[in-house]
Amino acid sequence: MSSKKVFVLDPYHKDAIALLQSTPGIQVVLPDNPHKSEWHDQADGIILRSETRLTKADFQAASRLQVVVKQGVGVDNIDLEAAKAASVAVYNTPGLNSESVAELSLALVLSLTRRVTEIDRRIRQGQRVIRSQTLGLSLFQKTVGVVGMGNIGTVAAKKWIGACESSIICYDPYALKDAWQGIPHRRVHALEELLRESDVVTLHVPLLPTTRHMIGEREIGLLKESAILVNTARGGLVDENALLFALQKKRIWGAVLDATESEPPTTDTYGEFLKLDNVILTPHVGSSTRENQSNSGKTVVRSLLAALAGEKDVPGKLV
Repeated sequence: MSSKKVFVLDPYHKDAIALLQSTPGIQVVLPDNPHKSEWHDQADGIILRSETRLTKADFQAASRLQVVVKQGVGVDNIDLEAAKAASVAVYNTPGLNSESVAELSLALVLSLTRRVTEIDRRIRQGQRVIRSQTLGLSLFQKTVGVVGMGNIGTVAAKKWIGACESSIICYDPYALKDAWQGIPHRRVHALEELLRESDVVTLHVPLLPTTRHMIGEREIGLLKESAILVNTARGGLVDENALLFALQKKRIWGAVLDATESEPPTTDTYGEFLKLDNVILTPHVGSSTRENQSNSGKTVVRSLLAALAGEKDVPGKLV
C-alpha cells in the first residue's frame, strides 16, 4: 500500500490507534491534533464515531478522500448523498455494539424500576430513605416491546428473556418474515398494538425521515401508566416535549434515554427532565465498555485499511 494519511476525527480506543499507527505506509492524525481541520486537503481515509458530522460542504472540499468508516450502525451524521457524489466509499460496522448497547438498555430499565439512581442520590444528600415509601416495579415475566429487529434488537430480546423471562412483542416492517427463529416472540404489524400491550418499550431503529418522532404525543398516549420507554438508539426518535409532559404528569412510569436530540444532555438543555425522579439520562454510552471499544475500534481500523488497499473482503458494510 502506498503511503496514506488517515484522520481520526473522534476518540478511539488506544488498541485501535496502536493498530493503525503500527501499519506501514499509514500516517495517522489524531483528534487532539491542532491541524485536524486540514483533513479536507490531506485525508485519504477517515474514521469517526457519532460526535463528528460530515456535511455536503466537507465532501465537496475533500480533495483526496477515498474512504470513511463509522464505528457502529447509524450513519445519520454522514451526508451519504454527498459522499456518493464525491465518490467516497462509506462503511459502517453493524453488529459490533449490539451486546453492550443491549446490556445498557436492560441495566437502565432495572435502575429505573428499582429506583436505584433515585435512592442513591437521596442517600448521598443525607436524606433518609423509607423502604415502604420507595417501592419499585418488578420486571419478572413482564411484556417487553422491541421496536426494530436488527442486531441490537435481537440481542436485547434475548437478554430480556434470559434475565426476566419476558414475553416479547416485536415490530419491524422491514424485517424478513422468518426473522427471529428460535427466539420466543409475537410479531405485530402495527406499532400501536405493541405500545398498548407492552410494559417496557425499547427502541432499536435508525434515525430516518420515516422514524423521526415515531414516538410522539399520540403514541405515548397509548402506553400503560406503568410503562417504561427506552431509547438507546438515536435522538430524534422520540418527541421529547411530549415525553416530558407525560413524565411530569406521571402519565407513564418513566423513561430512560441514552440517546437524546441534543447530546450530551446537560442541565441547560435537559434541566426539566433532570428535576424528575422517573427519568434516567445518559450521554450515548451504550457502546462504552472497555472490551467493546477495543474490539470495535480494531475492526473499524481493519475495515479502513482493507478499503484503502482496494481489497474485496472489507470487514465493514458498504453503506
